[in-house]
Amino acid sequence: MPDDTNPAENRPIQLHAPWRDRYMQMLSDQAASETGGEPVRSSCFIREYWLNPGDDETNHVIVRTGRPKAPTTQGDWSRTDADPETPGGMVFLNRYPYANGHLLVALGESRPRLLDYTPEQRSELWSLVDLATDLCERTLGCQGVNIGINQGLAAGAGVPEHLHVHVVPRWHGDVNFISVVGQVRVIPGAIEAMAQRYREMWEKIRPE
Repeated sequence: MPDDTNPAENRPIQLHAPWRDRYMQMLSDQAASETGGEPVRSSCFIREYWLNPGDDETNHVIVRTGRPKAPTTQGDWSRTDADPETPGGMVFLNRYPYANGHLLVALGESRPRLLDYTPEQRSELWSLVDLATDLCERTLGCQGVNIGINQGLAAGAGVPEHLHVHVVPRWHGDVNFISVVGQVRVIPGAIEAMAQRYREMWEKIRPE
């Protein structure tokens, strides 16, 4: 039984997650009205990352191909990158990772299904997945990599309106009792430090 004379024994276990504050702020910012001079806002954080290349460091974007184009209709950013010759996409760190160094790969244009993209766009996507996997292995020296897509809510997609690929580095014994029993993930590295490691490796291997 707990010792009522020792308040420390009765305190609940606390797991501090200061990054959640940034996540809640992001949701608040997305809900705010769009004003002149403000970053382009979207209901999808992946789309917002794409539309604001100036924020790549803040958003932990490691690799970007192509650039977002201006909307054809004032204020309409829903379909701006349909040119199959330059589809454009990103490799970036997952802010809420399954494992240390967890990367996401996505094209700039939002589509809910893989087959909603053109063959040229899918080719760009898989090229970025190849690159993300190579970066994972070179940067972290991982013993394995999980690569997968959750398409649709029924498949567990967190952002069902914008298809993306998970590239997750793995090591023997990296999932232990705290994940299986406690439903808690322990991420040993700060996301800013991990982003820097990835960028340094990208600078070494990127084509001239």
